[in-house]
Amino acid sequence: MAKTKQFKTESQKLLNLMVNSIYTHKEIFLREIISNASDAIDKRHYLALTNTELMTDYNISIELDEENRTITISDNGVGLTEDELVNNLGTIARSGSKEFADSLDNADIEIIGQFGVGFYSAFMVAQKVTVITKSVNSEEAFKWVSTGTSTYTISNTEKEEAGTTIILELRDNNEETEENYNDYLTEYTIKDLVKKYSDYVRYPIKMDVTKYDYPEDKKKDPIVYKELETLNSMIPLWKKNKSEITLEEYSDFYKHQFNDYTEPLKVIHSKVEGITTYTSLLFIPKKAPFDLYSEKFEKGLQLYSKGVFIMDKNKDLIPDHFRFVRGLVDSSDLNLNLSREMLQKDVQLKKIAKTVENKIKSELEKMQKNERDSYNEFYQIYGVNLKYGMYEGYGANKELLQDLIMFKTTKSDEFITLKEYVERIQKGQKHIYYASGKTKESILSLPQMDLLKDKDYEVLLFTDDIDEFMINILMKYDKLDFKSVAQGDLDLIDKKEEKELDKLNEEKKSLLDTLKEGLEEKVSEVKLSKRLKESPVCLVSGEGLSMEMEKVLQNMPTGKEAKATKILEINPNHDLFKTLEKVYENNPEKVKEYAKILYSQALLIEGLPLENPSEFSNLMVKLMIDSNK
Repeated sequence: MAKTKQFKTESQKLLNLMVNSIYTHKEIFLREIISNASDAIDKRHYLALTNTELMTDYNISIELDEENRTITISDNGVGLTEDELVNNLGTIARSGSKEFADSLDNADIEIIGQFGVGFYSAFMVAQKVTVITKSVNSEEAFKWVSTGTSTYTISNTEKEEAGTTIILELRDNNEETEENYNDYLTEYTIKDLVKKYSDYVRYPIKMDVTKYDYPEDKKKDPIVYKELETLNSMIPLWKKNKSEITLEEYSDFYKHQFNDYTEPLKVIHSKVEGITTYTSLLFIPKKAPFDLYSEKFEKGLQLYSKGVFIMDKNKDLIPDHFRFVRGLVDSSDLNLNLSREMLQKDVQLKKIAKTVENKIKSELEKMQKNERDSYNEFYQIYGVNLKYGMYEGYGANKELLQDLIMFKTTKSDEFITLKEYVERIQKGQKHIYYASGKTKESILSLPQMDLLKDKDYEVLLFTDDIDEFMINILMKYDKLDFKSVAQGDLDLIDKKEEKELDKLNEEKKSLLDTLKEGLEEKVSEVKLSKRLKESPVCLVSGEGLSMEMEKVLQNMPTGKEAKATKILEINPNHDLFKTLEKVYENNPEKVKEYAKILYSQALLIEGLPLENPSEFSNLMVKLMIDSNK
């Protein structure tokens, strides 16, 4: 005779919360029930180690009945007694798995489920749930029935084998909410959900699947029959020994799991044991996602708990500077919340994320050292992302990333590291020099490069917009300052030459001041240059914002007012300076026109827009006319 019982918790109120609030997607019900079935088999298998009579061929089965609109999920696990039914299903959020684990002294046993929690996700899709179960420790079988209201019934029933069968009578379709529960009665949907969430459950999940036998005579209809099929892979690739996995298997897994048609550039497979235990399988794609640098791009690693899929893109597991890495983490140590869909913010997750970050860095360093061609390929694709990583967070990750950064130089068309640059600097060199531009050719043609080329110093080529911002965060490497060839003094001439130039600047102060007057507020200073050798004139910036930064910022919506402090430098050894001196002696005002022409030429060399192209054109025409008088 059936016994009607009340739920021991706040029945309807709490059950409504479980069904309507905790779970994000209704499809999660199948994952939860399969996980509970796997949990029950785990328990039976553990008991069978000391009682071989309990050993059997473990499996989970699914049966669809379209006519009666039911889904039946069965397992041959440990089963439940009447008391266990009351305790585990009569009290929402009670965990039979936890009590089972707590009763054992073996810390290695892996129990997935929180039976009294995940089980109730069934009511998201079912209007009635029937549980038929028989414990391995009892000859009696019991039936538990509930419609998800405040009560449930328990009665004796017949069941030959130990285990549990759960029958879900699906809700009616709802046109208002567009809920089509009939979808869960299709083989395709069930196969898809098993593949998505439970593919790596360690026991076979079986279902009768429709097959078609096509006769040779195409006019005849195919023979339709059912065949029992295992829907899940069972053994995750990442749980196999690395020595047993081929590169082709890694590649096939990556392509299938992450919908990429190209093989990965790099595979990073590791198992960590200790305070935090987890397995990670990471991939660096050979091609960057088209939206990698857009706001729409979602970083994150897939998260599994003991082979059960939990989350698609967990953002906390991967830092922004390695956001291009795809892959997964499988751990049994994480504290999942009731729904399993979200993680509690705990130290375990942070530890895993930090270890994953360090592993990626370590593997990249090995690639850089031992597989330079592959690393160069990687760097061409993702180098900019690493540079952004250096810049973000006010340089919080600069120590982590600085040795992964590379540059081409005036002496090398191949990328070199900062360490390699420092190892080959010239004796007496005080700084790491860099120059910004679009190409190597444009940088070599800069007048500011004169003295560096004369002394045969190697100069880093900054061709990405982020480079100068990043280097201003890094500031030093191996105790050497970074020095722009177009900013401030270069510290490259000897004391005697410097004194002579300082003296000449004082002597020609009146000329230089007049040139500055001609430029009004366009420059902060006009002076004789300590860096020019062949070129007549150049623009440099003072401390702070560089001209390269100005160009980048002015291309941004909010950066129109960004201005670098500009200094016009003139080569005192060039014939141009002698001409200026003569013009100044005869007509000081005319020098101001020359100043505007020189300033405009310097802007063009720097790749900066002319402030008044018409004025520049008119002055050039006037100069040509005057020269023929």
